Formats: sequence, structure tokens, C-alpha cells
Amino acid sequence: MSIRATKLNAEAAARELIRTPRANRDLAQKLGGFNTIAEGLDYAAQGVTGFNFYSAKGSLQHVLTYAELRLSALSTARKLVSAGLKRGDRVAVIAETGPEFMAVFFGCQYAGLVPCPMPYTMYIGGKDAYIERVTGMLKAAAACAVITSTDLEGHIRSGAAGAGVEKILTHEALQALPQSLIKLEAFGPNDVAYIQYSSGSTSDPKGVLITQSAIMANTQGILRDGLRVTPKDRAFSWLPLYHDMGLVGFCLSPMMGQVTVDYISTPSFARRPALWLRLMSENKSTVSYSPSFGYDLAARRINGEAVTLDLSNWRAAGIGGDMVRADVLKHFGDTLSVAGFDHKAFMPSYGMAESTLAVSFSDVSKPIRIDTIDKAAYKNSGRAVPASTSQALDAVRSFVVCGKILPGHEIVVRDESGLALKDREIGHIFVRGPSLMSGYYHNSSATDAVIAADGYLATGDMGYMLDGEIVITGRAKDLILHNGRNIWPQDIEWAAERVEPLKSGDVAAFAVEGEDGDDDVVVLVQCRATSAADIEKLRREVSAVVHHSAGVECAVVLVPPKSLPFTSSGKLSRAGAKQKYVSGEFVEVAARDLLADAPEFLAAAQ
Repeated sequence: MSIRATKLNAEAAARELIRTPRANRDLAQKLGGFNTIAEGLDYAAQGVTGFNFYSAKGSLQHVLTYAELRLSALSTARKLVSAGLKRGDRVAVIAETGPEFMAVFFGCQYAGLVPCPMPYTMYIGGKDAYIERVTGMLKAAAACAVITSTDLEGHIRSGAAGAGVEKILTHEALQALPQSLIKLEAFGPNDVAYIQYSSGSTSDPKGVLITQSAIMANTQGILRDGLRVTPKDRAFSWLPLYHDMGLVGFCLSPMMGQVTVDYISTPSFARRPALWLRLMSENKSTVSYSPSFGYDLAARRINGEAVTLDLSNWRAAGIGGDMVRADVLKHFGDTLSVAGFDHKAFMPSYGMAESTLAVSFSDVSKPIRIDTIDKAAYKNSGRAVPASTSQALDAVRSFVVCGKILPGHEIVVRDESGLALKDREIGHIFVRGPSLMSGYYHNSSATDAVIAADGYLATGDMGYMLDGEIVITGRAKDLILHNGRNIWPQDIEWAAERVEPLKSGDVAAFAVEGEDGDDDVVVLVQCRATSAADIEKLRREVSAVVHHSAGVECAVVLVPPKSLPFTSSGKLSRAGAKQKYVSGEFVEVAARDLLADAPEFLAAAQ
């Protein structure tokens, strides 16, 4: 067959694919109320909705109705059993966005196996860093098998060897196995559902153990009380399925509500952020989520394409996964208003893997609420005092309110001694309820460190209550103590990022202990400048803006582009940046680029 004929056949096959419909005609929508993930899929499979997977160029590649997913999961469950896996065994599966991952994850539910979604990205550190991370996760999970794509098989085998895991199967090898004829034993309501390895250090990753009852409580809260899903909804996601927002928010929750989801992979979004918005326009999508950086990236890359889009159907534009930035949302809303996007669609929320996913949601029917407070009182007294209208912009600080906690759950803000604080008093955030994890898998010391005897989880975040809603001010471990003042690193970062040509994600601020025992402030800045003059100009401008906005002297260290570390969920890792800085891993741009200005023979001699 000629190349042209092969191409024409492929195009014809693509044309024959029809995406799943928005809603079921003959199946009543149930927003949760199930006992297990498998029970939820059994119900969804009676309808015609499901998952649709798009290529990096925006063409429909795979259509997987929930009915087809159920059949594939049952078949895969029998193949996993025939591979020698036993009930309760942990199965690590590389979470690429596609039908193969879905078959294994849901197949584990029917076989009574514990799936452990794992990242597929190489990270900035490259192959060695990826293998090291995989090794750590496999060890922590005491995995009995790994299921991987063919292209990552070599890396996975290296990681599995380091973790002592012998059973490694590609998706093709797994599907080639015979189906076991023994009776499958699906998980029950009191059993585990999966283990989430979405962040944590490479050497000591923590596996969040989520039970069936926890995922049932959280998905029901998301569907009914958070998003208030209806049969008119159609979801869209580019979020990674190894992260809680992608897995729970845009795989398990939609399935539990029989909602159709359209997907592009995370790398596809990173390469072409506008593709997210174009496909949402074409599919008339109503629900999609992103961390702030995703909105920022899409707004900057959309260029003139915005006028060709129709985003008027997008009613719930969720924000989560990192600090919600009001300036980023305003820029996105202003840029996409020509496409019919409504600012009122923004839906700030708060969550974490330790609470399955969701903790709180702002009201989807109301505009976002921004609380502007006096910066001096905030820094010096630990109170969020409302700013006056006469105060200058550099004397105030604005926070986006992240809504009320899900029904049946509790949230409290406490001081250092554990006493509950009042509205507008900043402290440590604790949550309790049926969505909480059982603990960190095989790590009782880490579990005991965050879950108290009264059942409250120490989130590690700080914030304050405001009229029954939670406001997040930052991570407790990131707080900088300088000359008796509390300084939030994001305040420094956001101020520095206003210096041209810096953008969101280019700056990391943290403290290192100085000779006097006080915190010295270090600001790492990703620098793309090539001349000595531009490099020094950037250093001076960042130093000046930090001094003006935060009132501190800092060490500005210019580092190469793409060198700052990020977590698997796309959040800046200040702890990782600090570790690299202290260990001397960063090479300052100034030293490197000044050589570039030197004569060729001098540069070659170095």
C-alpha cells in the first residue's frame, strides 16, 4: 500500500470517530451516591457518555464510552490476575492520558488490586532524575508490578531494578495475556481505592492512601455541591492523571456523574496552550480547571486566535493547585472576553491529595471575591485588616477567597498553640471529614505528624476565615522570618515578575540562615539576557522592586532558563530551589554569559 493510500485510510478512520454526546437520553443522571468506583462505572456504562482523547494537533484520536471502558476494565482485570497478581497487590501504572491507562486503573478496581498512578514526564532534570523519582515511588509503594508504555519501558526497567520490582509489562504485553477464569473480587466500600504519589521528595515520596469511601464522599461533594453538575455539562482537561486534580477532578468525578470529558495530554497543552481553548470552543465545553499558571500561559499564547473562539458556554473555570492569582485571572478574562468568556465563570477552590482532592469551592453562580488587606498589619500583627480606599497600591495585599468547605467536612484555623482563631486572624489550616486519606502508605510517622487524635489534618497551609469562607495566604514552611517580620515568598516573587521581561514562574524566593541566625532572603531569577549590561540591569531592577515591595535587602541570583524546579502538579518547588542553591547546583548566568562576550580564544580556554 502506498504512503498516500495509508494516509488517506488513516484520515478516513479519523473521520469515522464520533465523540461521545454531552448527556444520556435514557439514563437518569446520578451525582454520586455509589459505594465504590466500580459501582459508579457499572451505572455510567448503561449510558452513552464517556472519554474522548485528542491528539497534539487537535484531531480526535480515541473515543471510549463508559460502556466500552467497563468491558475493557473487566478484560484487563482478568489479564492482571493471569499475570500472577493477587488481591491487595500494588500495581504502578504510568499515567499517560489515553485509553490504556484507563483500562488498567479501572481494571484494578474490578480485580481488587491497588493502582498507583505514576508520572510519565522527564522533568527538567532529564532521564536520571526521572528514573530516581520512579525508583523512590516504587519502593514506597512496595509495588508488585509496573505497567508502562513502550517508549518508557527502558527507563521504567531501570527504576524497577533499583526498587526490586521484577514484573514489568507494557500495555501491549499485558493485553496479549490470556484472561483468567477465576471469579473477580472487586473492592468493597471499606477497601482501598488507590495510592496517590503526586509530590514529595525524590528520596522519600509519600503515598496518599485513598479509600473507596473517601473517593465517594469527595466526588459527590465535587459534583453536587461544588460544580453543581447538570446533564448540560461537558468537561475538558489537560491536567495529568497522576495528579489528584487530573485523576479525581477530571476522571473519577465526571465518571461518577456520567459526564463526558474531552482530553488533550499535558505535553500537548504545554506545546500549544491555545489548543485547550480551541477545542473547548468547538465542543462547547462548560467545565475545565487549571492552576493559575495555565491561565497565564494560555492568555499569553492565544495571540489573535481569541476572536475566532466561542467560550460563552464555559460556566465553571476552576482554579486550584497553587495560590490563586487575581492578576492572572484578570488578564485571562480580559484577553478572552472577545471570545465570550465571562469573568464570573472563574471558580477559585482549595484542595489537596490528602483530602482526596476538594476541600472548598467558591460559589459557582457568583463572581470571585477578592479581599484587599493592609500589608503592614498583615506582616506585623498576623491579622488580615481590611485596607482603606485611600491606601497606595504598594501598601495593600489582595487575596482571592476560596469558598466554603464541602458539606459534612470541617475547617478550622489555629494559632501556634492549637487554639482556634477568629475571622481575619491568620494561622494554620486544619480540615476534617470523610474525604481525608487513611494515611501515608507504610509511613506511620509521616501520618502521625499530620493527622491528630481528633481526626483533623494539618494541611501545612496558612490562611484565615472570612464569613465562613477560607482564604489561603501561603505554605507555612515557606514563610520567611526577617527582622521579626513575617514575609510571604510569593509577595516577593509576584513583585519581581513584574520586571520586564520576566513572567510567572521565573522567580523563587526563600530564606537561608545568615551568620546572625536571622533569615537572609535569596531571590532566584531565571534570566534570558545575553549581554553583561542586560544581565546587571535585570539584577538591579529585581533588587530594587523587592526592596520597595517587601522592605528587605536580598541576594538576587540569576540562573539559566528552565532551571527552577517544579512539583509534578506544576507548582514552584521553593524547597527544591533552596536545596539546589545551598548545594551549589545553580550556575549563575552572569558568570556564564560574561564569557560569551569575551574573545573566542578566551572562552575556549575556560
